[in-house]
Amino acid sequence: MRCATLALLTAAPLLAHADPTPAQRATAARLAAEKSAACVAAQPFYWEVGNAKEPLAGGKAGDGAPERGTEMAIASASKWIYAGFVAERRQGQLTAEDVRFLHFKSGYTNFRACRPGQSVAACQDSLINGRGRQNTATEDRFDYNGGHMQQHAVVMGLGAFGPDGLALAVRQALALALGGDWRFDYSHAQPAGGGRSSAADYSRFLRAAMGEQLQIGRLLGAHAVCTNPQTCPREAVKTPIPATESWHYSIGHWVEDDPQVGDGAFSSPGAFGFYPWISADKRFYGLVAREQRHGVMSGDPSDKPAIASVACGHEIRAAWMDGRPRP
Repeated sequence: MRCATLALLTAAPLLAHADPTPAQRATAARLAAEKSAACVAAQPFYWEVGNAKEPLAGGKAGDGAPERGTEMAIASASKWIYAGFVAERRQGQLTAEDVRFLHFKSGYTNFRACRPGQSVAACQDSLINGRGRQNTATEDRFDYNGGHMQQHAVVMGLGAFGPDGLALAVRQALALALGGDWRFDYSHAQPAGGGRSSAADYSRFLRAAMGEQLQIGRLLGAHAVCTNPQTCPREAVKTPIPATESWHYSIGHWVEDDPQVGDGAFSSPGAFGFYPWISADKRFYGLVAREQRHGVMSGDPSDKPAIASVACGHEIRAAWMDGRPRP
């Protein structure tokens, strides 16, 4: 009896740390998406979680939620795609200049917007974008601005391309890993924020990154820099992340590694609420897919669609990882 009791006590910690079953994960994630306060606030949306091979769970949450194949404006989620394009073009060997641009430390921080028909270079050189000039006050410091990627695209030889030409160049660079039928478009020739995609197509990118069929998969979290001006004022100028959290920024994507609440996930949330992520252990990907324009310009971070989607995505990700519902 004593030996049996000892055996049970020894096994208890192993049982406590056993992975949830796929069914437990899926149920917990679905309940989080449908019922957690953070996700109710972000509805309607489509959500999905999967691994490097396939989607594992997903569905619509809220009335009028988009379908898996609904194409939408993904705003800054475009940045991860552009970084993936650069990594393919460079065969995984980024130059120091590439890293500086993709870390948003190049000083090209006067950028505001592109008109629909403009080319990459015409947009960067326009009056509204400061004629494409560098701002020496932000050089070598993190400043979240679309001008870094706009100028980098010019450096990459994409300056003459409008939205269609830019999209074709990106699709061609990623086609070997993602297939010739992978869809990705631009409403504006704006690499950092003009992209359009769907949950179905963006998830293909995430799976290929996780499986390292794409070079960006080997660069997840690489060379990450401090982004919060309150914690590193000499290294950072501006971040869209609330000042209460300190994330790092890698090659065109975030590392959610705040020392208090972060879980180390890699992500690229967009202003309209499209939020893709890959878990820190690279076992799972997920996304919250929606396009919500209301609140984008709000001064209150809690009103912004991107922040609301991140909060919801955190709930779904945590529920998936530990298999515990979060109603």
